[in-house]
Amino acid sequence: MKTVIIGAGAMGSLFGGFLSLSGEEVWLVDIWKEHVDAIRSKGLAIEEKGKVQAVSVNATSDITSIGKADLILYFVKTYHTEKAVTDSLVLEKEDTVFLTLQNGLGNEETICKQVDRKKVVLGVTGQGATLLWSGHIRHAGRGKTYVGELDGKITDRVNQITQIFRKAGIETEVSSHIHTLVWEKLFVNVGLNGLAALLGLKNGQLLDYPETIRLVEALVSEAVEVARRKGVQIESNPMDRVRAVIEATRENRCSMGQDLDRKRRTEIDAINGAAVREAEHLGIPVPYNRMITDLIKVIEKRF
Repeated sequence: MKTVIIGAGAMGSLFGGFLSLSGEEVWLVDIWKEHVDAIRSKGLAIEEKGKVQAVSVNATSDITSIGKADLILYFVKTYHTEKAVTDSLVLEKEDTVFLTLQNGLGNEETICKQVDRKKVVLGVTGQGATLLWSGHIRHAGRGKTYVGELDGKITDRVNQITQIFRKAGIETEVSSHIHTLVWEKLFVNVGLNGLAALLGLKNGQLLDYPETIRLVEALVSEAVEVARRKGVQIESNPMDRVRAVIEATRENRCSMGQDLDRKRRTEIDAINGAAVREAEHLGIPVPYNRMITDLIKVIEKRF
């Protein structure tokens, strides 16, 4: 399966590196020329537990040079999704699958504005990675990846994607309720990303202080109430999973934290900001999520 990954940041590079190691044809696409050049000249350096492995991966900034793709995998920031989809249409053939493993809410709707819904697959991942510098990432935590059809059916193509990911060492399962998992992933990001970013902490440090634990619980509780009001089926205790993900990615600096560190725009609008927007539609207060959103917004305005 020829896979093109749009967005070669920490997570895109991680998946691209693992898939390439397993023998898959993979192309990383990114506008960051220095990063692309480093991968092409030296390979992608993947650091894990103090060891570094150089992986040969195709990388380019010219998406038109790749040809057609079997699988297009989006890892761009949510605010770049629309342009990424537009640019990637040149890769489309009759049976191309468009898969998003991005953070937050809204990516499905953005992709489906330009792509037939029958070609779109959703996913979530618990993997953690940090982009250290051009051509070099750190694998900072392992977690399950899930993929699923929009209508909940179990199809050959999602089974095939799952098998390819598993072969690459990415623990993956097919889900018949992927929309619920998207919300559950949102709970993790709502409790983790903005708070760790603002405080300058690694993920695991949020569990080291009673104050941050209380804040995480408050943020997650608000988002869970929004999801329940919207009719999302939540069976287990979301806070248990949030804690588990934070612990599993203890040494990772969250993506929003990496953005603030580099003075870049964050995905706050698709995470805590999404909880705020959905709550407004429902007429319920989410003061903790609004506070985190507003604080991140002020920092962004000062870049």
